[in-house]
Amino acid sequence: MSASQTSDVPTLLVKIFGKDRPGITAGLFDTLAAYSVDVVDIEQVVTRGRIVLCALVTEPAGGAEGDLRATVHSWAESLKMQAEILSGTGDNRPRGSGRSHVTVLGHPLTAESTAAIASRITETGGNIDRIFRLAKYPVTAVEFAVSGVETEPLRTALATASAHIGVDVAVVSAGLHRRAQRLVVMDVDSTLIQDEVIELFAAHAGCEAEVAEVTERAMRGELDFEQSLHARVALLAGLDASVVDKVRTEVQLTPGARTLIRTLKRLGYQVGVVSGGFTQVTDDLRERLGLDFASANTLEIVDGKLTGRVTGEIVDRAGKARLLRRFAAEADVPLSQTVAIGDGANDLDMLNAAGLGVAFNAKPVVREAAHTAVNVPFLDAVLYLLGITREEIEAADLA
Repeated sequence: MSASQTSDVPTLLVKIFGKDRPGITAGLFDTLAAYSVDVVDIEQVVTRGRIVLCALVTEPAGGAEGDLRATVHSWAESLKMQAEILSGTGDNRPRGSGRSHVTVLGHPLTAESTAAIASRITETGGNIDRIFRLAKYPVTAVEFAVSGVETEPLRTALATASAHIGVDVAVVSAGLHRRAQRLVVMDVDSTLIQDEVIELFAAHAGCEAEVAEVTERAMRGELDFEQSLHARVALLAGLDASVVDKVRTEVQLTPGARTLIRTLKRLGYQVGVVSGGFTQVTDDLRERLGLDFASANTLEIVDGKLTGRVTGEIVDRAGKARLLRRFAAEADVPLSQTVAIGDGANDLDMLNAAGLGVAFNAKPVVREAAHTAVNVPFLDAVLYLLGITREEIEAADLA
């Protein structure tokens, strides 16, 4: 029976709740089958071993509603469960235009923060149609299905709210594209890894203070990225090339990085990195982690020594966005289906160009400009923003 056919016919909402056990759903519908009713809608939720099962069915023919009610109540009582049956007309009211998925990450997720998010959704004119949990560790992640408001104004309203209440919120448009094959591209330093690679090299050259001073000048706006890159790399001149292998062993992946990449790959995503660091490290990461794409600056090595120069195209702020577009074209993935992850101002063009830009433990200016922010120290939390549940992550690991 179509939605139009059920819009004005008498229906019964049958609600069963109590201790969960195998066979409850089958038992309810076996009981209803005796009355030749049609199923219009079903919802079932199990929380801490307690089930709530709702079935919306057409009214039985021949005036048998009273008998159906008595039979369902008797069946429920035999299982020491409760039943509630409400008469009405038709199906659920149509959902409003504009549909979004709102993912909320909390560490922990408090009742206060959940109330604030729900209130802000209501204030924008949105309606919460469904809520379910994506994960309970390493963070609590829940997803709200929202209708009645367009994605962009909802995202803007919730971004402001999340900054005040201390949770991470991502808002993406609902639709089939959410589960389509995607390309995920991330920054390396302080995103995929916990380190700044130039600082690891500087430690071996004994020039950490000088490198830090150049970095500080760049942060004050006295140098642009390319100028600061050349200035810092110049301090490495004369360093033996064998230090590259040492730096590779010193690199520490961000917690959750392996899980993020492994899960994305097993689910059919393509994954790449872009870095203002160096190919001497990103090429190694590409091989170790099975990445599809990797691009960075290249330290020039002559006669077994670092020359203090870089070769090839400079990967700067604009370069990262350019590489995102290049990777997307090579992967045959629309730019709207790309996800970019980064932490610094150097990542802003890439984050803005992607379909979803995620600021990961980022500076305030980056958090404000990105589509969403993740401020927990686990990189795999990004998976929840894509609607991937913890159960799916664990199932992918077993595949």
